[in-house]
Amino acid sequence: MPVINRIAEYTPEMTGWRRDLHQHPELGFQEQRTSDFVAAKLAEWGIEVHRGIAGTGLVGVLKGQPGSRSIGLRADMDALAMTEANDFGHASRNPGRMHACGHDGHTATLLGAAKYLAETRNFAGTVNLIFQPAEEGGGGGRVMVEEGLFDRFPCDAVYGIHNAPDLPLGQAAVVDGTLLAASDRLYITIKGYGGHAAKPHQAIDPILVGAHVMVALQSIVSRRTDPIDSAVISICQFHGGSADNVIPAEVELRGTVRTLLPGTRDLMEKLIAQVTEATCLAHGATAEVRYVRMYPPCINHTAQTERAALAAAKVLGEHGVKRDVPPIMGGEDFSFMLLARPGCFVMMGQAGPDKGAVPVHHPRYDFNDDMLPVGASYFASLVEQELARA
Repeated sequence: MPVINRIAEYTPEMTGWRRDLHQHPELGFQEQRTSDFVAAKLAEWGIEVHRGIAGTGLVGVLKGQPGSRSIGLRADMDALAMTEANDFGHASRNPGRMHACGHDGHTATLLGAAKYLAETRNFAGTVNLIFQPAEEGGGGGRVMVEEGLFDRFPCDAVYGIHNAPDLPLGQAAVVDGTLLAASDRLYITIKGYGGHAAKPHQAIDPILVGAHVMVALQSIVSRRTDPIDSAVISICQFHGGSADNVIPAEVELRGTVRTLLPGTRDLMEKLIAQVTEATCLAHGATAEVRYVRMYPPCINHTAQTERAALAAAKVLGEHGVKRDVPPIMGGEDFSFMLLARPGCFVMMGQAGPDKGAVPVHHPRYDFNDDMLPVGASYFASLVEQELARA
């Protein structure tokens, strides 16, 4: 694939950055070392650095030739609270912390593009290099926008990428409209009546009621939503009890809800409460349901998607740009930036013959370093295209 030659020369250096970041993962709003690392690199290349946006977030402002237009490029920096199962040399050194979603790679990719653009300055206008904290549930993108990101650093359009282990290296999904789902959180407390496990008739067992609730919630997707629509309800935690022979008084269920359409999102919130409360009532228990709206759908803008596809084709070729990929039920807080400015989020393939195919959020995931020059070349090509010199 025709990556930019100069960026290809950076590949060993970019790989070193990425693996250093992988060894030192930090959770959302705690990315102090990562932020320091990024700021030092940007400053080294003569890029103006602004820190303290959403805590550990920062923006590098790079000016090319005189011009009035501006573009934003975004990378996320945070890791996940999970234990890495890999045993290679750059595995996490921070117990219970892991770059299992490739944000180390996203950060290194944008740094590679920044180094090239600072060296060549073959564009007219301003590039705002946005390094965002807390994508993994913390809503760092929302916080940056609320703290005046685009007021302080005007962007005519904003672009981002995410690695895709289910796409081959050399391909990218560039989709007009909805790319990723709304991502919400669900907290359910079921209160029964505790008692001795040998006398269940004298108790109201919240564990049994919780099991019925879990099954009943699945009927919302299978029987209460349009079959051609998409929705996911996943209960991922079930907490209750402290002894083998005691029926507890209450249990807690936690999970996530994913939807593509605003109307379906409203319906999920309404029906989850109704179904949970009715199921608990039928068993003599009560329920408290808390539905927390986290990230809206990630919806690409038509004009910017076409521009992104054009830039991607310069690197990957027309055959490598996939336009008909169906929406993904994962969530992304880049959606908040797309609500504030036009732009496009691209899923970039990283699966190679022998690496890069382990799914994100898996304890053996690792970013494929072969994607670094590809992603950096895409970002650089996009800037030179959108801020073309007269």
